[in-house]
Amino acid sequence: MKRKGKKFNKRSQNPLNKLSLFQKSDSRFSKKCPLSIKDAPIVDYKNIKLLKRYISDTDKLLPSRITSVSQGKQKKLANEIKKAKILGLL
Repeated sequence: MKRKGKKFNKRSQNPLNKLSLFQKSDSRFSKKCPLSIKDAPIVDYKNIKLLKRYISDTDKLLPSRITSVSQGKQKKLANEIKKAKILGLL
């Protein structure tokens, strides 16, 4: 059914929608995984210097959003840190 003489009016937009705080950014910030690049250090429970970079002051694993480590390397890193804690190296 056609409406004669009446055009569809858009609803007025909420001014909060225009704020960038409430919208997803168009470009995503991406950083390469430091453990997946060429000549990257080997993730091993014996490499204490490397493991200490990825744990906090309270000996907890730092999240990957902070360290920018890929998901697979994050799991491997978690397992190696657990091994080092059990053996008393950390």
